[in-house]
Amino acid sequence: MSSLMSPPAEDTYRTLGYALKRAQQALRAHLDSELRNIGLTTPQYSVLAGLELSAGSSNAELARRAFVTPQTMQAIIVALERAGLIQRRAHPANRRIRTTELTSAGQSVLRTAHEIAANAEIVIRNAVAPDDPEIINSVLLRITEALR
Repeated sequence: MSSLMSPPAEDTYRTLGYALKRAQQALRAHLDSELRNIGLTTPQYSVLAGLELSAGSSNAELARRAFVTPQTMQAIIVALERAGLIQRRAHPANRRIRTTELTSAGQSVLRTAHEIAANAEIVIRNAVAPDDPEIINSVLLRITEALR
């Protein structure tokens, strides 16, 4: 069998792609569980982190970064605003555009969420390469680029 051929059906669950997806799902479940303790979901954390990097980002940009649809992003924004973690205001130059920024409560929750995410990254790095913590990031980035 050529190395370019698909694996037999019984080996489908032993593929690299399946292993990557299982790892991603495990990370997501871990983050959801830990972030729930501070009242966040993983996509909400992603939005808060995105706003920290780029205050005033559009909903579409935030949706792309959080890997959710624009409709889901709207629901996330509404929930975060109700929780007092973000505030939305009319843009000074164009009143039809709304800008979104972190509140002080949002910044505080985000600091705790960053600690949770950092701890998850430590677990991942220690599981793969405790002596070379950058190797997993490097390998995953190479995979991403190779598949583009």
